[in-house]
Amino acid sequence: MIKEVIVVEGKQDVHAVRRAVDADCIITGGFTLSAYTLEQIQHAYYKRGIIILTDPDSAGERIRKFLTQRFPEAKHAFVPREAASANNDIGIEQASPEAIRTALGKVRYLEWKPSEEFNWSDVIDAGLTGIPDASGYRATLGAELGIGYANAKGFLQRLNHYGVTRQEFEQAVARLASKQSKEI
Repeated sequence: MIKEVIVVEGKQDVHAVRRAVDADCIITGGFTLSAYTLEQIQHAYYKRGIIILTDPDSAGERIRKFLTQRFPEAKHAFVPREAASANNDIGIEQASPEAIRTALGKVRYLEWKPSEEFNWSDVIDAGLTGIPDASGYRATLGAELGIGYANAKGFLQRLNHYGVTRQEFEQAVARLASKQSKEI
């Protein structure tokens, strides 16, 4: 049983989460969260803690951002876009139990005082921007680090805001480089 309450967008997301883990969930019902839903989330936040697990799309990111502003000490889990895509749809309800368990195993906190560990040259040097398929590489690295997908600027922000260490980053980059060299 997961101690925290998992915040998801819809009923089908709850079913997907419960196929993966034993957990309580709260449904946002999309971006137009009712006062009652916000009260439920707030109660869970203070009593047990919450894990925000929204869809890996723009609507899910808007909901995550809104909830993060209201609940700054919430935990975050990210299912990669490719693991949450099926039937021409993207969402947690499309993710396999294994993908959800993996995401929940890589839960991150948004740092109160973001580090300045990483800078733009780290993004460029790692091939996360300015090369063909940098977008795909960021998606793969984001899944590996448990910080999800973002454009290059957003990825740099996530590296510094979600407590990724230099060692974690370098090891993940090395693992992915090794995988790529074996595929060639």
